[in-house]
Amino acid sequence: MSKIVLTVDDSRTMRDMLRLALVDAGFTVIQAEDGEHGLEVMREGVPDVIVTDINMPRLDGYGFIEGVRADPQYRATPILVLSTESSPEKKMRAREASASGWIVKPFSPEKLVEAIRRVAA
Repeated sequence: MSKIVLTVDDSRTMRDMLRLALVDAGFTVIQAEDGEHGLEVMREGVPDVIVTDINMPRLDGYGFIEGVRADPQYRATPILVLSTESSPEKKMRAREASASGWIVKPFSPEKLVEAIRRVAA
């Protein structure tokens, strides 16, 4: 059975790129346009892995990660941050919110798939 990956990004282009890379690798992909939408989508199905951007309208990636972690059902769900940001402060803040890892955009589809397989194992 294929793993379900929830991608949360306000850029349609980025969502399309993620969907393409992940579907080609055999994952089932569900998508959300921002953190608020991501929390809504999670009520409909349980993702095995979450990939989220940080800079988004309505609810940013940090707030989204904290919202996910507030639900006991998702405490152990791996969350990878995919962002153009790469400062140590931002990474630390994501770790404090309980993100599992950080990938810098632009991303390599192979490295992304590898990271998802690693945290989903």
